[in-house]
Amino acid sequence: RELLKLAADSQANLQVAETGDIVYVFPQNFRTILRNKYWRLRWEKWLKKAWDIIFYLIRISFGIILITSIIIMLIAIAVIIIGISSGGGRDNENRRNGETANWAGGVWSLPRIWIMPDFFWIFTGEYEERFYEKRREIESGSGSGRLNFLESIYSFLFGDGNPNKDLEEKRWQYIAAVIRNNNGAIIAEQIAPYLDNIDISKETSEDYILPVLIRFNGYPEVSETGEIIYYFPELQVTASEREKMEIPPYLRENLWQFSMATSGQKMAAIGLGGVNIILALMLGSLLTPGVVEQMGGFIAFVNSIYGILLTYAIGYLAIPLIRYLWLQRRNRKITQRNQQRERQAYLLNTSSRLQQKILYARNYGQQKILTAGDMVYSTEKDILEQTIEKLDGNGEES
Repeated sequence: RELLKLAADSQANLQVAETGDIVYVFPQNFRTILRNKYWRLRWEKWLKKAWDIIFYLIRISFGIILITSIIIMLIAIAVIIIGISSGGGRDNENRRNGETANWAGGVWSLPRIWIMPDFFWIFTGEYEERFYEKRREIESGSGSGRLNFLESIYSFLFGDGNPNKDLEEKRWQYIAAVIRNNNGAIIAEQIAPYLDNIDISKETSEDYILPVLIRFNGYPEVSETGEIIYYFPELQVTASEREKMEIPPYLRENLWQFSMATSGQKMAAIGLGGVNIILALMLGSLLTPGVVEQMGGFIAFVNSIYGILLTYAIGYLAIPLIRYLWLQRRNRKITQRNQQRERQAYLLNTSSRLQQKILYARNYGQQKILTAGDMVYSTEKDILEQTIEKLDGNGEES
């Protein structure tokens, strides 16, 4: 095995001597080839590890940005309010007129009465109790593999990937199992429950089986009764008797999940998103040209990135909403396809006409079992020894 691996890695040639011995011919620079492959594999492994780290940082960065955005806007609002309040009470000359004083007083009363009680509702003991109660419910079911909070923000925004990424692989595995279970001879309707948008009660042709014929090297034949039977010789031959594989009656697609985050994590994500956009709107109303010019420094910096903060606040809630509506539409189509495949499986099992066709095809199907007598060559013995044994066997028969 190690020799085969070395030959494959170094691109060695396989030659058979006249004596029947197998010889591996390695290139002169095989050490260089192996060294280059070693460093290439190490580089690929390092890149994969680096990408895993980068992708994880990307996943948690959205939660970090959200929290950072909230903190920056809270500090900016507090600085502006304190600055306006202290400036308003200094003297009448700094206020310039009563209009400015009324405006400053109105701004002060707004956060004191409206914002402060609502900004920190998410950190109250009552919410934490509900949050951890939800988490305990999740843990009592399946607590393994849960997302942490920063990961749950990414999951809330973008989801957790395609739940049917291996659908095509499963489809072909099921179809191959159907063919093997029927000894290599089937009718077209038997694979309909594993395909998309097929209604065997309305189909006038069997063109939908063509991709299956191409993939598994099958061919059609017409029986004496005029029925079309599809043969797959390569799936008839096995090395030993094989029990029938258990497969589902139809191919079932998984529905897209909005997020793998727990209910508490999703509530926290929505709550923080609401706080974030309220803060952004509040900050926008406070960042007047006069305030920015007067305070400068940190407030001027916040004013320069305000567009980014507002865009993130809007996008944070808009992206999940759009994705939710899109998933609802997509899941409806998946449900329809699953129901259609289920109907095909039901018709296949209840229709007497189809059952007769299946029985007829089964009578034509033969499963060929390879025995020791069918073997032409085996690695267990030398090729010369096997040739002599074969000639002796033919001589005895004659």
